Amino acid sequence: MKSASKFEKFAARSWNLLNEGKPFTPIFTVGTMVLFHLGEFGSPDSLVEFLLAFLTVLPLFIIYFIYDFPLFLRNYLWIPFIVFVVVWPELNINLLLFAAGLYFFFTVFFWGTLYYHLRIGTSWLNFTRFWKLVLKNSDSTSGNAQEQLPKVFLLLSLWELSFRTLTAGANLPFFDIAIFYGFVLLFAFILHRYLFDWKPKAYEGYTKDAGPEVPENGLSDKVIVIVIDGMRKERFYEANTPFLDQLKENGTEYLNMETVYPARTVVCFSSMFTGTYPFEHGIKSNMVYKLGVNTETIFDSLRKVGKRGRLLGIAHLVDAMGSDVETVTAVMHKDKADTNMLARARKIMDEQDPDLFIVQMIGTDQVGHSRGVLYDDYIEKIEEADALVQEFVQWLESEGKMENTTLVVCADHGQADGIGGHGHLDEGERFVPFFMHGPHIAKGNKVQEKHSLVSLAPTISYLMGAPYPANSRGKVLMDAIKAEKDEK
Repeated sequence: MKSASKFEKFAARSWNLLNEGKPFTPIFTVGTMVLFHLGEFGSPDSLVEFLLAFLTVLPLFIIYFIYDFPLFLRNYLWIPFIVFVVVWPELNINLLLFAAGLYFFFTVFFWGTLYYHLRIGTSWLNFTRFWKLVLKNSDSTSGNAQEQLPKVFLLLSLWELSFRTLTAGANLPFFDIAIFYGFVLLFAFILHRYLFDWKPKAYEGYTKDAGPEVPENGLSDKVIVIVIDGMRKERFYEANTPFLDQLKENGTEYLNMETVYPARTVVCFSSMFTGTYPFEHGIKSNMVYKLGVNTETIFDSLRKVGKRGRLLGIAHLVDAMGSDVETVTAVMHKDKADTNMLARARKIMDEQDPDLFIVQMIGTDQVGHSRGVLYDDYIEKIEEADALVQEFVQWLESEGKMENTTLVVCADHGQADGIGGHGHLDEGERFVPFFMHGPHIAKGNKVQEKHSLVSLAPTISYLMGAPYPANSRGKVLMDAIKAEKDEK
């Protein structure tokens, strides 16, 4: 299985400009406006007027970049648009219809059909289902129609108002527009201040100050973490997964393991393996503007005690974890992705034999995004993951690599209805499957207390005798670790 090429890494970062909602909004709005007025740029004056009109709408671009309007807050986005229509009723309906058509062409046909067909082999008829997923989608991507359309409509309408005013030789109503921007800013602030109240509460203080003392030589020779990307907890319980069920029944399962906000893949992995939150490690979406986390990772901690960790995953993760990532190409058929991933995992274990090995399985997440999580396709992919994990663990056992090894199986986030959305912690995203198995892990233990995925890094440190990452805030998962008297 080939690694992600330099071109694929570049393409992945470029795609995030269109996939992540915040950069998509200005890119799509500008592109739509340019295409709609392309025939009017015959003279330098018209182009100057177009650019000046853009400057008048720039404050609204900034407001919408700062404020997400997640989940039900997106419904309130129509209020500023309605106010605009009341104050300036002469809308360019053709422009708005053109924008809506472009938007659904991009999301349903380009993304949901062409892109997924070329990347993971979905059917050319995927649009027949994907349009319904886009309409229901609630995540932080460009595929959130209920968030993107009211934002785009207002941006375009304001830009069009300014452009038409300038081309008519009239004066712009700067005072009225400024008052309107003040209203939108205050409106957004109040909504987010008083209604945006579902972010997980961050642990205060650092693990190194409040956590247990790390055993000098650790407990486990190896820790292997299998992250089944995007595996929704309720759907996992519905699936027929005999091997994973056996692992959690003979180990410790955390019934209320909470992901982080925003629940985007690169954000979650960064939190899981630094032990802290986006406000500290600096990764706040899959669109990474400054490469690398701002804090120590579990890989850095292991190096301090002469141990080595590797993370096998797709190109996006390089942006956060750098050279500690073994990349794989994400351009492969959805039915071969996890099979190829675990074949590469066996090769890495055979050739490099890392002390900590993290494997990202991507098939479940891919199908959730392309086909939806409430369909049989998604359950089938979870069941396939179960069989593949069993094969991998049995191979590890045959190679003598499981004798004193702790195995962790978890998801980085769940997936909501729509295009397998994850980000804003809608239903199905927040709590993830998480269980541990191994000679030092308590058997048949079900932990009801709520925990956070930021606890994974310090728990690995404890098991492997490495110092906690400097900014780790997670709690060591001591509920899972056998007391000394239990091990005798």
